[in-house]
Amino acid sequence: MPLVGLGTWDLRGEECTQMVSTAIALGYRLIDTAQMYGNEREVGEGIKKSGVARDQIFVTTKIYSRSNSYEKAKRAIEESLENLQLSYVDLLLLHEPYPQGPEMYRALEEAFHEGKARAIGISNYDENWYRSFLKQCDVIPAVNQLETHVYFQKWDFQEEMKKHGVTMQAWAPLAQGIGNVASNKVLAEIGEKYQKSAAQIALRFLVQRGIPIIPKSRHENRLRENMELFDFSLTEEDITKIRELDRGDTLFPWTKAF
Repeated sequence: MPLVGLGTWDLRGEECTQMVSTAIALGYRLIDTAQMYGNEREVGEGIKKSGVARDQIFVTTKIYSRSNSYEKAKRAIEESLENLQLSYVDLLLLHEPYPQGPEMYRALEEAFHEGKARAIGISNYDENWYRSFLKQCDVIPAVNQLETHVYFQKWDFQEEMKKHGVTMQAWAPLAQGIGNVASNKVLAEIGEKYQKSAAQIALRFLVQRGIPIIPKSRHENRLRENMELFDFSLTEEDITKIRELDRGDTLFPWTKAF
């Protein structure tokens, strides 16, 4: 799985298709979507429009609460593949914790064994949901996709998941504008040393920890900037300063409803 991908959560219609195609042209090889986003078809069109071979692109999608049974989840997987115009996805996730999650996950496990998903996993599973879920599944999730950014860093949880071979992937790696990551003084001062923006420092902080990121943008210049993270490394001193920004809590109250 590439360390940097394109998130598509609020991209719609022709704009979505164009941004996916543009991102791939700029070198992105990870595209993240979900049934909840209502844009799988447009994402599929963007992948097709790019002209890049299927086996060069890593595609993630997610099923959610409307498919809250084994049978519904099976149908949802087929629907996603049809919408994306693909015979398989590279990563298939449960979008959120649900009481029916283990039952739904059985359908993901079958898709994995049938080659319809190269890997399967979960999203938005906090420590308690995660620990409970591991006791109820046969295939250990390859990924747990979580809100992760400089204000909510999750160091201990990342280490816990590593012990099980589970990768933590970051959604909202720039906090979706909350907290003004792009103008944060600490990040900006560090960025001056490397001729990088505060946002690039925030993203480098995650990828340097081995956390794949899926920032969303509808601006080509920012798409380029979000990929320019691999020509420098943060020092331990930099990391210590950034760790002090951690608030240890979500910036998105809706996640507490799980």
